[in-house]
This record gives sequence, structure tokens and C-alpha cells, in this order.
Amino acid sequence: MHLLYEEGGDIKIATLMSGSGTGAGSGSESEALAIESIGGKRGKLKAKDVWLRFECPASSSIQTFLPEAQSMAEGIDLDFVWECAGDGEFQFTDLAKEYFGESASDLEKTALAIALHGAPIYFRRKGRGQFMRAPEEQLKAALLAVERKKQELIKQASWEADLRAGQLPQEIAPLVNALLFSPDKNSTAYKAVLAASQGLKGGIAELFLKCGVLSSALAFHEGKFLKEHFPKGTGFNVTLGAEEETNWQTALNQLPVADVKAFSIDDATTTEIDDAFSVTPIAHLPEHYRIGVHIAAPGVAIARGGDLDQIARQRLSTVYFPGGKITMLPDQVIDVFSLHADATGQSSPLRPAVSLYVTINSEGVPILDGDHAPVTKVERVPMAANLRLDNLEDLVTEVSLLDEANAADLPYQKELAVLWRSAKQLHARRQEQRIASGLRAEVLGLPDPQALAKDFNFKVQDGVVDIKPRQRGSVLDSIVAEWMIYCNSTWGNQLAGHSVPGIYRTQKGWGPQRTRMQTMPGPHEGLGVENYSWCTSPLRRYVDLVNQWQLIAMAQHGVTAKLVAPFKPKDADLMAIAADFDGTYAAYADHQNQMERYWCFQYLKQLGLPWRGVVRHLKEGQARVEEIPLRLAVPELSAQARGARAEVEVLDIDFLALEASVRYVGLLDAGDSAGEGAESSTDDLEFHAEESSDQVQQASSANPSTD
Repeated sequence: MHLLYEEGGDIKIATLMSGSGTGAGSGSESEALAIESIGGKRGKLKAKDVWLRFECPASSSIQTFLPEAQSMAEGIDLDFVWECAGDGEFQFTDLAKEYFGESASDLEKTALAIALHGAPIYFRRKGRGQFMRAPEEQLKAALLAVERKKQELIKQASWEADLRAGQLPQEIAPLVNALLFSPDKNSTAYKAVLAASQGLKGGIAELFLKCGVLSSALAFHEGKFLKEHFPKGTGFNVTLGAEEETNWQTALNQLPVADVKAFSIDDATTTEIDDAFSVTPIAHLPEHYRIGVHIAAPGVAIARGGDLDQIARQRLSTVYFPGGKITMLPDQVIDVFSLHADATGQSSPLRPAVSLYVTINSEGVPILDGDHAPVTKVERVPMAANLRLDNLEDLVTEVSLLDEANAADLPYQKELAVLWRSAKQLHARRQEQRIASGLRAEVLGLPDPQALAKDFNFKVQDGVVDIKPRQRGSVLDSIVAEWMIYCNSTWGNQLAGHSVPGIYRTQKGWGPQRTRMQTMPGPHEGLGVENYSWCTSPLRRYVDLVNQWQLIAMAQHGVTAKLVAPFKPKDADLMAIAADFDGTYAAYADHQNQMERYWCFQYLKQLGLPWRGVVRHLKEGQARVEEIPLRLAVPELSAQARGARAEVEVLDIDFLALEASVRYVGLLDAGDSAGEGAESSTDDLEFHAEESSDQVQQASSANPSTD
């Protein structure tokens, strides 16, 4: 005797080995029947789980019985069976008599059981072998859904075929960005695109490149970043009218005018000029000077909670990348507050600024107490000049600053000489603190000429990139870096001393979180300063703008500043800003690095592939190309010391994955264990890329066609 039953969602047949065998309902319901499956596996089956007991007909065998029943089930007219079933629950064996006749065979009953079990939209399971037909309305809805699914599968197959042939279906064209960056994975379009992209290393992006709807790998990388961080576009949804600009000018006109002649030092392509200097002799103190560090003051007009604040709060920073940038503030705001001088040199326009005045003695050391202690003012500063590094950096040296014969070729020669003398003192004092923190001292000035260049200017125009190294550490570089560090440190100390909340950049100890933004004062061991708050770039960093609001309150209200400052002690929003800024700033930096990597690969492609050149080993098989800031994986160098030089060949480039196929040619120089000539330490990188000035980030975005 054989048994028909259901297990794991499938109809199965087994041979009864022992137990009651006198009908479907014979024996105790809980009786355990010993059975043997068609495949020969033995087991137990409760009698109550048996749907049908039957003998295999002489014309068939148990091995072919189930396949024959399944084949017969495919020919059963489910619509007619549904009509025959009537309302209420029924046993499949009873319905078999209605459909096949009173003499329905065991094979026909089994076929009907399989058909009913496999048609859940027509019939619902109500028990072992019992069913109930679906209500008519639900059946119609289900059949419509099945038909829609069938049509979707036909459409999906058609779209998939077109995509594989390199043709984009018209219906998919409007969905390209969504399919690339935020797809609905249940949609027919996504399923078709995903299926068509199988086997392509670059997935959907490579498929769209083949179809010609994605212009380049660059468009993919840029689109992915914009979709995540600028989903509504990079434009500004605020319009500044003439009335608002008039109100700004009224507020600015109330500020006192500084008795100085200020000048800035920036890269030629810098459009957001945040900082400037002034140097004023002190008449009654020979060789003493009053140094003014003047920072653009958008905080004078932008109010916390206003439209412009909401924009800056959302963006948190200007985004820099080769070939362009996405500014934190609208151009209308930058034009008003950037420390631009008159291009003709005929006048010195007054620009609003938060100024730090520091008196230095004849040796260039700041005087920290008494009548000449550092003081912060909110004022309008006459901008006399914008000095550009491109024109002066190579001319300004320690020797040239001391030779009065160079005065005609070096604008502000005397002022720069004073700033350089003081910068050396500021640097020396920082090194004392670095050493006290267990760090090695940094050398002021240009690095070892044999070391890898750390900074580069990227110029992108019409898809062609030019990459030029720019060694950090020149006199002008060091002046800006040291005075910005001193300014940020001094303002951090002043905020802490007045108990005015601020956002601090701290670095202490080791580990992945050693450098972070926080609302409590704290040391920056890498820079060798007690407190460090970012205040010198309010046009391009939101934390600097926040700190500027606090500084303005401190400068204008003194000891009562904490009562009137926009952010009060323990303000939860200030903590949220610090946390949000850290994550967003890191994401923007990652995008800049990724874009620089893309353009480095593009540069090699311009030179021609295969490209052969020299790399230096960093660590663990990672090496850097000597002439551009491109890292490559060279496993053959894993056992070599840091700084080992080798010749490699770049055979091919995957611009979507931003990876290259590299062939190791041979070792040129084994280097040394100290890693001379390799990339700078973490501390050096932070000093140059994070703390110096606007110049570093903006350099990589140089693009004459956009600026």
C-alpha cells in the first residue's frame, strides 16, 4: 500500500512498511506509520497526516506514479474546478468525483490534489486534504495580479535584451539616476538592469556606460556624491534682495574702521579669502610691532536660525575637488564678506573682519600680558592688497626679505620679514610642547628635496588635467600656517577663559578618534597648543562661523558674553553641530581624495598606457607614484623597507572602481627602515592638510574655467 501526504509544502508518496492499512481513516489518528520514500529513505508518518491510501495500478509503478499525476495535474482546468467546488470546505477526493466522475482513479485523485495544492489563488488549504475555494472577488484580483506579473516578466525580458545589446529602453531613460544611486529593488526596471549587468565588473554603472547614457566614470562618481549629500542640487534656495544687502551694509557701516593696511596671502584661484594680515610699528617701542590677523566676518550679518544659517548648517563646509567646488555660502554673501582688495589698487575697500591684534617684541615673541596682551576686535579693515602665491612664493626667501634692494620686487617686504621672524618663534614654541607630549619636533621650512611632494595643484579644463607638485614649507606658507595656528589657539583660549561655549579641534593620545571636534576645551598635541578652535575660515567651514558668532559676543560684551552669545553653555545644538561636522567634513574629504585619484588615473591615461614610472613603498605593499599623489597596490614591495623605490608599469585602469592593473618591473633602491623619502607622518599630514590655511584644499580645485 502507498500513502499520499504533504511535507514541506510538497505533495509526496511513500510506501507503507508497517501499520494499519485499511483505508484513509483507519487506525488511530496518532498512530505512527513506518514508511519508505520513493528514494528508499525510511521514516515515520502519523496516520492523521495521510491524505490518501492507495494501491499502485498494475499498469504503472510507484516510481512513475507521481510524475504521471503531476503531468495530469497540469491539464486540469482550474477555472472549471473552481466552478465545480461550490461554497464551503470540501475533501479533494469528493471534488475528484465531481470533476472526473464517480469512478475517479487514485491517479486522478492524486492529480487533483496536486492541482489544488499548487493553486493557492484558487483554493485555500483548510486541513489535510481539505480545501475551500477563494471568494470570487479575491480570485479576480489575484488573476489580474498574476497577469500583471506575467506582463512585467515579458517586459523585463525585453528590456534586458535591449540593455545587453547596448540600447536603453525609452521607459528606463528617466530612471537612470535613481537606478544608479537609490533604486527601488522591487521595480521591473531595476530587475531588468540588474540582470543585464550580470557579469560586468562595474555592474549597473558599466552597463549604462555601454549604453551611452552615462557620459563617463567621472559622472558616476560625481553623481553618487551629489545624490548622497546634495539630493536637491547644488544651487541655493534663497534669494538675497537689495533690501537685505542694504540692511547688511547699514550694520557694517556701524563697525569702527581699523587704522591698518591689510593684505592677504592666497593661491591665485582662491575666491573665498578668509584671512589677511597687517603689521604696524609701535612708535614708543623700537622693533616692536602690532600684528593684526583679520578674519572675514560673515557672522556680523548672518544670524543663527536665519535662511543663510540653515543653508550653511546643512552644507557644513565648502566642498573642494579638482576642477571645481561647491561653496557653503552663496556667491552674493562671499562677494560681500571675502577680503578682496581693489583689483586696480586705487583704493582700499573696507571689509568686515574679526581681528586678533598681537604685539611682538624685537625677537618676534608675542607679549601675552599687560597693556599689550592679545585683543580681539570686530571692525572694518581696509584691504590694500591680495598677494598671490603664484607670483611671489619662489621670490620670498629668508635672504630676499633681508635685502632692501628687493623692495621693488617684493611688495610688503618689511611686513613679511616681521611676520617671518615671528612665525619662527611661534613654530619653536609649538615644538617645545610637541616634544613635551612625546612627539618629535617638526622642521620649519622646505622639506627634504628627496621626500615625496605632499601637495599638488590640479588644473582641469575640457577634460584634460595638469598636475603640478607644490612643496609645502616656503616662507609664505609658514607665515600663514603659523599665524593661523596661533590665531585659532589664542581664540580657543579666550573662549575658554570667558566661559563662552565653542567648538574645539582636539588631538590627544592615539587611536582612530584621537583627532575630533568637541565642545569642551582641550589640547591639540600634534600642533603643540593648549586649546584649538577653528575660527579662521568662516566663509567655508560652518564650525568657524559658529565660533565667530561666539567670538563677536566675547569681543563686544566681555565678561557677560556667555549670557548673550548665540550658543549658551551646554547647548545641545552645539554638540550636534560638532558631531555632524566631523562626519560631513570627512565625507567631503573622501570625495576630494577620490576625485584626485580619478584625475591622477586620467593623467596617466593622457601620458599613454602602458605607463612606466617610479613608485616609493609606503607600507604593506602600498606604494605612491613619485610625480603625482597616486597610491598603487604593488604586492611585490611588501617585504621592502619604507621608501624603497621601484619601477612599475600601469597596464590598464578601471575608472569605475578607481583601480589599476600594475606590473612590477624591478627594484631601483631598497630604501631604509626609517622610511626616508616616504610620505609624511600623520602629524605632518594633519599640520599641512588640516591646519594651515585655505590654500591647501583650494589648490586641488584650481580651475581657470570656473573661477
